[in-house]
Parts: sequence; C-alpha cells; structure tokens
Amino acid sequence: MRVELLDTPPAEAEADALCVGLFEGDELPEPFASAPGARDVKAAYKKLAVLHPERPERVIVAGLGPRDEFEPERARVAAALAMRQAASRGARTLAWVPPGGGDPGAIAAALVEGTILAAYRFDRYKTAPQDDDPPPRIEALTVLGSDGELSAAVERARVASEAENRARELQNLPSNVATPSYLAQRAGEIAAGDDRASVELFDRAQMERQGMGGLVSVSRGTPEEPRLIVLRYAGGAEGSELVALVGKAVTFDSGGISIKPAAQMNEMKMDMSGGAAVLEAVAAIAELGLPLNVLAAVPSTENMPSGTATKPGDIITQHNGKTVEIINTDAEGRLILADALSWCVEQGADRIVDLATLTGAVLTALGSTHAGLISNDDEWAERVRAAGARTGELTWRLPLHPEYKDLTKGTITDLVNASEKRKASTIYAASFLEEFVDDVPWVHLDIAGTAWDVGREYVGNGATGYGVRLLVELAAGAP
Repeated sequence: MRVELLDTPPAEAEADALCVGLFEGDELPEPFASAPGARDVKAAYKKLAVLHPERPERVIVAGLGPRDEFEPERARVAAALAMRQAASRGARTLAWVPPGGGDPGAIAAALVEGTILAAYRFDRYKTAPQDDDPPPRIEALTVLGSDGELSAAVERARVASEAENRARELQNLPSNVATPSYLAQRAGEIAAGDDRASVELFDRAQMERQGMGGLVSVSRGTPEEPRLIVLRYAGGAEGSELVALVGKAVTFDSGGISIKPAAQMNEMKMDMSGGAAVLEAVAAIAELGLPLNVLAAVPSTENMPSGTATKPGDIITQHNGKTVEIINTDAEGRLILADALSWCVEQGADRIVDLATLTGAVLTALGSTHAGLISNDDEWAERVRAAGARTGELTWRLPLHPEYKDLTKGTITDLVNASEKRKASTIYAASFLEEFVDDVPWVHLDIAGTAWDVGREYVGNGATGYGVRLLVELAAGAP
C-alpha cells in the first residue's frame, strides 16, 4: 500500500474517502457538521457514520469514545473499521486526519498499522469470481499533518505492517507449498535485497555434523529436507551488540508418532509462525536500515509419523551436549529451538528472543490476548514487553522458578522433553529452553495463542503475523 504524509487541509484531500475521529463530547467541525449524514454520527468507540459533503465525496467518522481513554490501540481499531467501511463503498484511496491527544507519532503510526493490516486478504487460491466478491482493495493512504517528525513514525509503521502481512501470507500458505526449502528460499530473497544481509542454510548432513540432535530427530519422519535457516544483518558497528532472533518453523506438525487428534489439524501448517515472524522482521529491519547487528536462526522441518520417525523413549543429544529422552514426539518445538538457541550462544549472541507456537497450554492460560513471556533477565524482559505494548502485540510475563526444573529432569538422561504431570506446561517448556542459553539474556515468547484466531478488528480470525512489529520496534530501540 502506498503511504504518504501530506500537509493538506482535510477538505482538500485528494482521496476517495476522508477519515476523521470524534471523541465523546466533541462536535464535528464545519463543513462536516452540516453535511448529509451528520445526524447519524455517534462518538462511542467503534461506531461509524458516513457523511456526504460537497468535498470530499465521502467522510467516514469513527467514534473514539472518551478522550482520556484514547490510545494507539484504539487508533488501530478505528483505522481498521474505517478502512473496511471505505472499501465496501468502492474507495481505493483514504486520507486520515490524526486525532489529537497522545503521542502524535504513535497515533499516526497506529492509523497506518490498522489500515494496512486490515487490508490484508489471503485469496491467491480463489480461481473464479464469487457472488460475494470482497470489496475493492485500498491502494493508498494519506496521513494529513504538518509535523515533519511524523514522517519517520509513518514510514516505520508502513514497513513493519507490510512485513507482518508477508508473515501472515507465509502462515496461510499450505504446507505442501511452504516447506522448509520454501522458507529457505524466502530467506535468500531477503538477503539478496540488502548488501548488509547474508544467508546460510544448513542441510541435514550439516546439522548432524554440528551435533543438532533435536533438529535431526524431529525431521526423521518426513521426506521433506529440514533446514536451519540463518540470516545475518550487519547494520551496527563492528563488534557492537549482537541480537539473536530465533523462530520455530515446523511447517506441518502432525505430532509425529504421538499423533494429534484429526480435528483442526489443518491449522498445524501455522506451526511455523515464529519462523515467519523472524524472517519478515529481519526483512523490515533491513529495509529500514536500523543500526544494529542481528543473527536470525530459524530451525525448520515437518514433524511426521513414519517408519523412520523418532519414537517415544528414544534418546538424543542436543547441540550443547545435553541428552534428552523423548517422552512425547508432539513436544518437538523445544527440541529444534534448543539446538538453534545453543548455536546462537556459540556464535556470540549478546541477547536472544525466541518466538514459538510452543504450547497449547498458553492459550488456556492467556487466551489470544497476550503471548506468554518467560525470561532469565528482568531488564531484557521489560524491553521486550514494552515494545509489544507499543505495537499492540501484548505479552504477559510468567515466572521461572527452580522447582519447574524438576519437570524437565530426566532419570536416565539430563532432560526429558515432556513431563507426565499435567501442570505448568508453558513454563516448564520454557524452562527446558533455558538449559540452552547459558547466561545470555533471553526472552521466550510463546505465541500459540496469538499467532492466529485473535479476532481483533485489524487482523480478524486468521493468521496475525504476531511478533513482526514487536521485533521491529525492539530493534528500533536497540542501544
């Protein structure tokens, strides 16, 4: 979507629809207050009305509720609702008058995010026109304002939101298309697009030589070649802090020998959501030219049952030398993440964030509102939490405690990949991962509840691309 910032009076905006927000207790300014449709205006949050003044052709008034409750998240929601209303009336171009109040840059960015994210549709597999064809796409958005400082915020929001939509596209692709090799190809495209970026791809033989027993084990049941996808971005000074981003990318998770129930197994094509977020976040970071060094590691494989698949009771050795007894082959994500985390530590990572659709338990605990956040470092945890709060990708910190380690301890091995006790599943899965980060500041985000079916106005009930904007915001604030 084309996005620009223009210092143009609202009545002179060249757009198919002009969008304005209205707080409770405020009045519409002229000429809008006397335009046809003005009597239908309501300022309550999420209410919409369409006016028809002489110029522009139509004005969409979005209710914002009380002024003292206004925040960027309400701007995102208002932008999404206004975008859909405009598109349903044939509009292809929008202009927004940013509401006053709050941080102007954050509000302008939120309007851009809400519009771009809500405009996404996954329709590449539609082969013929439908009777209920979706409305035209919004092609351009203009933010009206004279503050030059808004320009950077608007551009960052555009780049990050487009990247999040690309992650949603990867999530939505079927697993017979979005294989580990497909994700590796996407990483190559990202690296080819920027001189500061480079890619390295590990195949099965290289993983075996590296001692990545988790990745090798999980991939044994599938003919699809696994990949450890490594993207490097050198945007910072040589020798400056290296931030590692690790994303789980199981391109289809049947559960392996410990097979999942058939109901909704089709959604398991999205078990690569963490990897998709990491790949597209690096693409956005490079496009914005952010001044930091990034090491991204995306362990990718299918998890399938077959005669060669890993079995419950098998024992493997992870990259850092720790042994693991496989109790449940459906607890595979932690095995491939463990190898990637250990490898990043070996490569000199100074800080780590991993994203993974790791446990169904986090959905039970936090629903689709917050991702579970677990960390070994308070300062790093707060920086990640704050970045998510600014982008609306919320997190909730869960505790680590030595007692949780007992759930990961093995009797004949160092560790087990799943506890037979039905408690603290999200936490002990993260506690397992902590065994592979040494003392490096690390944050684990369990996004199993937030990667899809969130239901917010700007992402709907499908893939969300959760984490892309959070990681870009985190990178933008890096020291």
